[in-house]
Amino acid sequence: MARGDHRVQGLARVAVVVRAGAAPLWWFGVLAAGVGVLLPGITGRRIGVMAGAALFIITAAVVAYARRRRYTALARGAARAGKHDVLQDRAVSVRNWRRAHRWWIVLAFALALGSGFAVPAAGGMLLAGAGTGLRLKAAWLGRRERADDVLLWIRVDWLDKRGGAPAGKSVKGYRSTGIAAGDATPGGARRRGDVYA
Repeated sequence: MARGDHRVQGLARVAVVVRAGAAPLWWFGVLAAGVGVLLPGITGRRIGVMAGAALFIITAAVVAYARRRRYTALARGAARAGKHDVLQDRAVSVRNWRRAHRWWIVLAFALALGSGFAVPAAGGMLLAGAGTGLRLKAAWLGRRERADDVLLWIRVDWLDKRGGAPAGKSVKGYRSTGIAAGDATPGGARRRGDVYA
C-alpha cells in the first residue's frame, strides 16, 4: 500500500471487524446449548455437557490464537492513514460484517441445534467458544494497539473479498491512526466519552 496513494479509501477498524462475530456466535451458542440440555441425546446429558465444556475451551483457544503472526506482521507494516482516508463508524462495520455472514451464522446455529439430538449442548458450547475466542482476539489486538499507541484500520474494499477476513490473503496491509480516532476504543468496544472501555 503506497503512502502516496491519494484516492479516497474507506477504512474499518480491524478490532471491530474481529469482534463483530463474537456476540451473535456467543448468544446463538448459549441458546443452542440451552435447548440441547433439554434433549436426552444419544450420549446422555452428562457426557454431552462435559464434551461441550471441552469443546468450548479448545475452540476459544484456537480462535483466539489463530493467525496471530499474520496480524502481527500486518500491524508492524501499517502505513499512516492519510487525509483522504474515510474512517468508518463502528456500527457500520459491525452491521456490514454481520450482514455478509448472516447465513453462515444461521447455518452454524442450525447445526448446533441438530447436534443436540446426538450430543446434548456440545454444539452450542462449541459455537459459544468461537464467539469467546473472537472477543479474546479483539482484546489482544486492543492491548497491542495501546502498547503501540495506534489504532489499526483495514481498507473496506479488501474486506469485501473472501468473506471479509481481516487478515485474509486479499489484505495487503493495515493503516494506522492516533489512539483517539474513530468511535471505538482499542479492542473494538464502543467508545464512551474519553474513557476506554
